[in-house]
Amino acid sequence: MLTSSVFSVRFCGLSTNSLKRTFEKTAENTSVYFKDKQIWRCGEYYTKHQGQYPVIFLTFKDVKCSTWSETFQKIRKIISLEFIRHEELENSTKLSSYEKEQYHLLAGESANEIDYQMSLQLLSLLLHKHYGKECIIIIDEYDTPIQQGHICDFYLKTINFMCNLFSGELKDNPHLAFGFLTGILRVAKESIFSGMNNLKINSILDSDYSSYFGFTKNEVIDMLQYYGYENKYQEICEWYDGYRFGNTEIFNPWSVINYIADKCFPKAFWQSTGSNEIIGEIISNASNEINENLYKLLCGEKITTYIDTSVIYPEVQNNPYSIYSFLLVAGYLKVASIYPQYDGNFMCDVSIPNKEIAFVYEKESANLQSCGCRLAIFVNEQNNKI
Repeated sequence: MLTSSVFSVRFCGLSTNSLKRTFEKTAENTSVYFKDKQIWRCGEYYTKHQGQYPVIFLTFKDVKCSTWSETFQKIRKIISLEFIRHEELENSTKLSSYEKEQYHLLAGESANEIDYQMSLQLLSLLLHKHYGKECIIIIDEYDTPIQQGHICDFYLKTINFMCNLFSGELKDNPHLAFGFLTGILRVAKESIFSGMNNLKINSILDSDYSSYFGFTKNEVIDMLQYYGYENKYQEICEWYDGYRFGNTEIFNPWSVINYIADKCFPKAFWQSTGSNEIIGEIISNASNEINENLYKLLCGEKITTYIDTSVIYPEVQNNPYSIYSFLLVAGYLKVASIYPQYDGNFMCDVSIPNKEIAFVYEKESANLQSCGCRLAIFVNEQNNKI
């Protein structure tokens, strides 16, 4: 059996579809997508898994609603569509009439909230029976609804639903071969994963897989050469480089792709990958000390701070020092130097990674200026002194 993994990286969305295509058993021969890639040269230990598993694939990246009722409706629709995608279950000779009835109930959005909390556990059971093979579950951006719940004041309702949804699918599920989740925040401290063990968690400070969820320096150089933009390397570094995963220098893949597709005209493409409301909340509620540090960061300086990679959303408001931890794991800061601590966390020198993210800070600060944002006032005061 493969092992469960959770990845805490904002860039992972580019890879989850590839994972689905790698593992999913379909009528199509999907190996053609990989035979000229490096994975195919790694040997049978890896290639024997290609196209061999039923896969449950959900992405919560667009679950950005203002109420729990709307959030549940959207999650219900996403789960329903995944049931419908597995239409082979409708006429399966391996399923009982009751199991098919349950399938239709969830596919038709006729089930209640409790049923949807159990839905992925049920779907994994049905797929296991139909294929005679444990399934793989891939959840992309699992924490987007949680972030919205925090912003719009229905955090506890979201956490309660997610706790039951993920506990059923990932904890002691005999129909699961492998679970893979991506999100901004590390899952270990979120109550939705309480009681779960055997999780392998990789954050941006871990070296395992550090070069696989973003573009490395050599990959960016190869891309620029391929498209005839070798002279743009310095500009692409200034705008989209600066991240560090483990010991690996990483470029933002979404922004690099869009930069090259846009004939190398630099823009803040990051803004279309997710909500920046949390950074707006941080800026609007920042203390004078935090404003001073944010100003230093905007001026290109480094600050040294304690980093807890298992920070959760409520702590952004309750613990002012968790702000830097959140900004780091969310991609708004980069690590320059790491000083490991005995509690498993770190003291780190952090700074703003590149021009793209500096633009996001400046825009959020400007948006809040009319509301008396203390950072905007602080920036203006410092600029007037100069």
